[in-house]
Amino acid sequence: MTLKSMTGFGRTDGVHGDASWFWEVRSVNGRSLDLRLRLPSGLERLEAATRGLCQENLTRGNCTINLGIKREAGKMEIRLNDVALAQALTVAQRAQGLTELDPASLDTLLAMRGVVETAELEESEEEQASLTDALHSGLAAALDQLVEARAAEGERLQIVIEKQLASIEELVVRATDEVARQPDVFAARLREQIARLNDVGATFEPERLHQEALLLATKADIQEELDRLRAHVEATNELIASGQPAGRKLEFLAQEFNREANTICSKASGIEISRSGLELKTVIDQLREQVQNIE
Repeated sequence: MTLKSMTGFGRTDGVHGDASWFWEVRSVNGRSLDLRLRLPSGLERLEAATRGLCQENLTRGNCTINLGIKREAGKMEIRLNDVALAQALTVAQRAQGLTELDPASLDTLLAMRGVVETAELEESEEEQASLTDALHSGLAAALDQLVEARAAEGERLQIVIEKQLASIEELVVRATDEVARQPDVFAARLREQIARLNDVGATFEPERLHQEALLLATKADIQEELDRLRAHVEATNELIASGQPAGRKLEFLAQEFNREANTICSKASGIEISRSGLELKTVIDQLREQVQNIE
Protein backbone atom coordinates (compact mmCIF):
# COMPACT_ATOMS: atom_id res chain seq x y z
CA MET A 1 0.00 0.00 0.00
CA THR A 2 1.16 3.53 -0.69
CA LEU A 3 0.45 6.95 0.72
CA LYS A 4 -1.75 9.42 -1.12
CA SER A 5 -1.05 13.06 -1.73
CA MET A 6 -3.66 15.79 -1.43
CA THR A 7 -2.59 17.37 -4.71
CA GLY A 8 -4.16 16.30 -8.00
CA PHE A 9 -6.30 17.15 -11.02
CA GLY A 10 -8.95 15.42 -13.12
CA ARG A 11 -11.10 16.38 -16.11
CA THR A 12 -13.74 14.67 -18.20
CA ASP A 13 -15.76 15.91 -21.19
CA GLY A 14 -19.03 14.54 -22.49
CA VAL A 15 -22.08 15.06 -24.65
CA HIS A 16 -25.64 14.11 -23.83
CA GLY A 17 -28.50 15.07 -26.10
CA ASP A 18 -28.16 18.74 -26.94
CA ALA A 19 -25.78 19.40 -24.00
CA SER A 20 -21.99 19.28 -24.04
CA TRP A 21 -20.25 19.49 -20.68
CA PHE A 22 -17.00 19.10 -18.77
CA TRP A 23 -16.06 18.45 -15.16
CA GLU A 24 -12.81 19.77 -13.68
CA VAL A 25 -11.74 18.70 -10.19
CA ARG A 26 -8.54 19.84 -8.52
CA SER A 27 -7.25 19.61 -4.97
CA VAL A 28 -4.42 21.01 -2.87
CA ASN A 29 -3.33 20.64 0.75
CA GLY A 30 -5.88 21.25 3.49
CA ARG A 31 -6.39 20.38 7.13
CA SER A 32 -9.77 18.80 6.38
CA LEU A 33 -12.00 18.17 3.37
CA ASP A 34 -13.16 21.53 2.00
CA LEU A 35 -15.36 21.27 -1.10
CA ARG A 36 -15.98 24.31 -3.28
CA LEU A 37 -18.59 23.70 -5.97
CA ARG A 38 -19.18 25.79 -9.06
CA LEU A 39 -22.37 24.62 -10.72
CA PRO A 40 -24.22 26.38 -13.57
CA SER A 41 -27.50 28.10 -12.84
CA GLY A 42 -30.37 25.66 -13.11
CA LEU A 43 -28.31 22.65 -12.04
CA GLU A 44 -28.28 23.30 -8.30
CA ARG A 45 -30.05 19.96 -7.90
CA LEU A 46 -26.68 18.29 -8.47
CA GLU A 47 -25.04 19.76 -5.36
CA ALA A 48 -26.01 17.15 -2.78
CA ALA A 49 -25.03 14.20 -4.97
CA THR A 50 -21.81 15.94 -6.03
CA ARG A 51 -20.75 16.50 -2.43
CA GLY A 52 -21.64 12.95 -1.51
CA LEU A 53 -19.57 11.47 -4.34
CA CYS A 54 -16.57 13.64 -3.42
CA GLN A 55 -16.79 12.60 0.23
CA GLU A 56 -16.81 8.94 -0.80
CA ASN A 57 -13.52 9.36 -2.67
CA LEU A 58 -11.62 11.99 -0.65
CA THR A 59 -10.88 12.51 3.02
CA ARG A 60 -8.71 15.66 3.08
CA GLY A 61 -7.77 18.59 0.87
CA ASN A 62 -9.10 21.87 -0.45
CA CYS A 63 -11.03 20.72 -3.53
CA THR A 64 -12.59 22.79 -6.30
CA ILE A 65 -15.25 21.08 -8.43
CA ASN A 66 -16.29 22.95 -11.56
CA LEU A 67 -19.03 21.97 -14.03
CA GLY A 68 -19.27 23.73 -17.36
CA ILE A 69 -22.20 23.01 -19.67
CA LYS A 70 -23.29 24.36 -23.05
CA ARG A 71 -26.58 23.60 -24.70
CA GLU A 72 -27.61 23.94 -28.32
CA ALA A 73 -30.59 26.15 -29.16
CA GLY A 74 -33.59 24.30 -27.81
CA LYS A 75 -36.56 23.25 -29.88
CA MET A 76 -39.08 26.04 -30.20
CA GLU A 77 -42.83 25.62 -29.90
CA ILE A 78 -45.26 28.09 -31.54
CA ARG A 79 -48.41 28.61 -29.50
CA LEU A 80 -51.65 30.47 -30.28
CA ASN A 81 -52.93 32.60 -27.44
CA ASP A 82 -56.68 32.09 -27.79
CA VAL A 83 -57.57 34.87 -25.38
CA ALA A 84 -55.34 37.42 -27.09
CA LEU A 85 -56.70 36.44 -30.52
CA ALA A 86 -60.31 36.84 -29.35
CA GLN A 87 -59.52 40.27 -27.93
CA ALA A 88 -57.73 41.30 -31.12
CA LEU A 89 -60.67 40.12 -33.24
CA THR A 90 -63.16 42.05 -31.09
CA VAL A 91 -61.09 45.21 -31.42
CA ALA A 92 -60.75 44.72 -35.19
CA GLN A 93 -64.50 44.21 -35.65
CA ARG A 94 -65.33 47.30 -33.60
CA ALA A 95 -62.82 49.36 -35.54
CA GLN A 96 -64.27 48.08 -38.84
CA GLY A 97 -67.78 49.08 -37.72
CA LEU A 98 -66.63 52.56 -36.72
CA THR A 99 -64.66 53.20 -39.88
CA GLU A 100 -66.51 51.01 -42.38
CA LEU A 101 -63.08 49.94 -43.70
CA ASP A 102 -62.31 46.46 -44.87
CA PRO A 103 -62.16 43.93 -42.02
CA ALA A 104 -58.74 42.97 -40.69
CA SER A 105 -57.16 39.95 -42.32
CA LEU A 106 -55.95 36.88 -40.46
CA ASP A 107 -52.35 37.84 -41.19
CA THR A 108 -52.90 41.16 -39.47
CA LEU A 109 -54.46 39.53 -36.43
CA LEU A 110 -51.70 36.96 -36.08
CA ALA A 111 -49.07 39.69 -36.33
CA MET A 112 -50.42 41.47 -33.27
CA ARG A 113 -48.24 41.15 -30.19
CA GLY A 114 -49.20 38.34 -27.86
CA VAL A 115 -51.47 36.51 -30.31
CA VAL A 116 -48.73 34.13 -31.40
CA GLU A 117 -46.11 33.09 -28.79
CA THR A 118 -42.88 31.15 -29.13
CA ALA A 119 -41.37 29.20 -26.25
CA GLU A 120 -38.53 26.77 -25.73
CA LEU A 121 -39.76 23.30 -25.04
CA GLU A 122 -39.24 22.28 -21.42
CA GLU A 123 -37.36 19.09 -20.59
CA SER A 124 -39.42 16.27 -19.30
CA GLU A 125 -38.58 14.67 -15.96
CA GLU A 126 -37.18 11.68 -17.81
CA GLU A 127 -34.86 13.89 -19.88
CA GLN A 128 -33.68 15.74 -16.78
CA ALA A 129 -33.01 12.46 -14.99
CA SER A 130 -31.09 11.11 -17.98
CA LEU A 131 -28.88 14.22 -18.13
CA THR A 132 -28.30 14.07 -14.37
CA ASP A 133 -27.17 10.44 -14.62
CA ALA A 134 -24.76 11.32 -17.43
CA LEU A 135 -23.31 14.20 -15.42
CA HIS A 136 -22.90 12.00 -12.34
CA SER A 137 -21.02 9.42 -14.41
CA GLY A 138 -18.77 12.17 -15.76
CA LEU A 139 -18.03 13.43 -12.25
CA ALA A 140 -17.20 9.92 -11.08
CA ALA A 141 -14.71 9.54 -13.94
CA ALA A 142 -13.10 12.92 -13.14
CA LEU A 143 -12.79 11.94 -9.47
CA ASP A 144 -11.17 8.64 -10.50
CA GLN A 145 -8.55 10.67 -12.38
CA LEU A 146 -8.03 12.89 -9.35
CA VAL A 147 -7.61 9.93 -7.02
CA GLU A 148 -5.12 8.30 -9.42
CA ALA A 149 -3.12 11.54 -9.62
CA ARG A 150 -3.08 11.84 -5.83
CA ALA A 151 -1.97 8.21 -5.52
CA ALA A 152 0.86 8.70 -8.03
CA GLU A 153 2.06 11.80 -6.23
CA GLY A 154 1.73 9.98 -2.90
CA GLU A 155 3.93 7.15 -4.19
CA ARG A 156 6.66 9.66 -5.04
CA LEU A 157 6.32 11.30 -1.62
CA GLN A 158 6.52 7.92 0.10
CA ILE A 159 9.90 7.22 -1.49
CA VAL A 160 11.19 10.55 -0.18
CA ILE A 161 9.73 10.00 3.30
CA GLU A 162 11.18 6.48 3.58
CA LYS A 163 14.64 7.84 2.71
CA GLN A 164 14.26 10.48 5.39
CA LEU A 165 13.25 7.86 7.94
CA ALA A 166 16.31 5.81 7.00
CA SER A 167 18.49 8.90 7.53
CA ILE A 168 16.94 9.44 10.96
CA GLU A 169 17.66 5.81 11.89
CA GLU A 170 21.29 6.20 10.81
CA LEU A 171 21.69 9.38 12.85
CA VAL A 172 20.13 7.70 15.90
CA VAL A 173 22.62 4.84 15.61
CA ARG A 174 25.50 7.33 15.33
CA ALA A 175 24.27 9.28 18.35
CA THR A 176 23.88 6.03 20.31
CA ASP A 177 27.52 5.20 19.63
CA GLU A 178 28.50 8.65 20.88
CA VAL A 179 26.44 8.14 24.06
CA ALA A 180 28.35 4.90 24.74
CA ARG A 181 31.59 6.90 24.75
CA GLN A 182 30.31 9.65 27.03
CA PRO A 183 31.55 8.24 30.38
CA ASP A 184 35.11 8.18 29.07
CA VAL A 185 34.68 11.71 27.70
CA PHE A 186 33.39 12.99 31.04
CA ALA A 187 36.18 11.27 32.94
CA ALA A 188 38.88 12.73 30.69
CA ARG A 189 37.35 16.20 30.91
CA LEU A 190 37.17 16.08 34.71
CA ARG A 191 40.76 14.84 34.97
CA GLU A 192 41.91 17.76 32.87
CA GLN A 193 39.96 20.25 34.97
CA ILE A 194 41.21 18.75 38.23
CA ALA A 195 44.80 18.82 36.99
CA ARG A 196 44.49 22.51 36.12
CA LEU A 197 42.98 23.31 39.51
CA ASN A 198 45.62 21.25 41.36
CA ASP A 199 48.24 23.41 39.72
CA VAL A 200 46.85 26.38 41.62
CA GLY A 201 46.68 24.50 44.91
CA ALA A 202 42.95 23.70 45.10
CA THR A 203 41.79 20.65 47.10
CA PHE A 204 38.72 18.45 46.39
CA GLU A 205 36.82 15.76 48.15
CA PRO A 206 36.72 12.56 46.01
CA GLU A 207 33.08 11.88 46.98
CA ARG A 208 32.03 15.38 45.90
CA LEU A 209 33.81 14.95 42.58
CA HIS A 210 32.05 11.65 42.03
CA GLN A 211 28.64 13.26 42.65
CA GLU A 212 29.40 16.08 40.24
CA ALA A 213 30.43 13.59 37.56
CA LEU A 214 27.16 11.64 38.01
CA LEU A 215 25.15 14.86 37.82
CA LEU A 216 26.82 15.87 34.56
CA ALA A 217 26.26 12.44 33.05
CA THR A 218 22.57 12.48 34.05
CA LYS A 219 21.96 15.92 32.53
CA ALA A 220 23.64 14.88 29.29
CA ASP A 221 21.92 11.48 28.99
CA ILE A 222 19.92 11.35 25.73
CA GLN A 223 19.23 7.63 25.66
CA GLU A 224 15.54 8.14 26.40
CA GLU A 225 15.18 10.56 23.49
CA LEU A 226 16.99 8.16 21.16
CA ASP A 227 14.68 5.33 22.23
CA ARG A 228 11.64 7.48 21.49
CA LEU A 229 13.01 8.40 18.07
CA ARG A 230 13.33 4.70 17.26
CA ALA A 231 9.74 4.16 18.37
CA HIS A 232 8.55 7.07 16.21
CA VAL A 233 10.33 5.64 13.17
CA GLU A 234 8.66 2.28 13.76
CA ALA A 235 5.24 3.91 14.20
CA THR A 236 5.68 5.92 11.00
CA ASN A 237 6.59 2.83 9.00
CA GLU A 238 3.52 1.05 10.37
CA LEU A 239 1.29 3.94 9.33
CA ILE A 240 2.70 3.89 5.82
CA ALA A 241 2.18 0.14 5.55
CA SER A 242 -1.42 0.38 6.79
CA GLY A 243 -2.64 1.93 3.53
CA GLN A 244 -5.07 4.15 5.47
CA PRO A 245 -5.23 7.96 5.26
CA ALA A 246 -2.36 8.85 7.59
CA GLY A 247 -1.62 12.53 7.00
CA ARG A 248 -2.78 13.87 10.37
CA LYS A 249 -1.04 11.13 12.36
CA LEU A 250 2.15 11.65 10.35
CA GLU A 251 2.03 15.37 11.10
CA PHE A 252 1.72 14.59 14.81
CA LEU A 253 4.64 12.15 14.67
CA ALA A 254 6.74 14.72 12.82
CA GLN A 255 6.15 17.13 15.70
CA GLU A 256 7.26 14.46 18.16
CA PHE A 257 10.38 13.78 16.08
CA ASN A 258 11.19 17.47 16.27
CA ARG A 259 10.61 17.59 20.03
CA GLU A 260 13.12 14.79 20.64
CA ALA A 261 15.70 16.36 18.33
CA ASN A 262 15.40 19.70 20.16
CA THR A 263 15.94 17.95 23.49
CA ILE A 264 19.00 16.14 22.16
CA CYS A 265 20.50 19.44 20.98
CA SER A 266 19.85 21.09 24.35
CA LYS A 267 21.43 18.17 26.27
CA ALA A 268 24.38 17.62 23.94
CA SER A 269 27.66 17.73 25.83
CA GLY A 270 29.96 16.97 22.95
CA ILE A 271 30.62 18.18 19.45
CA GLU A 272 29.67 14.91 17.78
CA ILE A 273 26.31 14.61 19.53
CA SER A 274 25.58 18.28 18.79
CA ARG A 275 26.34 17.62 15.13
CA SER A 276 24.09 14.56 15.10
CA GLY A 277 21.31 16.55 16.77
CA LEU A 278 21.53 19.35 14.21
CA GLU A 279 21.50 16.87 11.34
CA LEU A 280 18.47 15.21 12.89
CA LYS A 281 16.67 18.56 13.03
CA THR A 282 17.46 19.20 9.36
CA VAL A 283 16.11 15.84 8.21
CA ILE A 284 13.06 16.12 10.48
CA ASP A 285 12.23 19.59 9.13
CA GLN A 286 12.30 18.10 5.63
CA LEU A 287 10.07 15.25 6.82
CA ARG A 288 7.57 17.72 8.30
CA GLU A 289 7.32 19.52 4.96
CA GLN A 290 6.60 16.29 3.09
CA VAL A 291 3.98 14.85 5.42
CA GLN A 292 1.94 18.05 5.15
CA ASN A 293 1.12 16.90 1.59
CA ILE A 294 -0.22 13.51 2.69
CA GLU A 295 -3.96 12.78 2.75
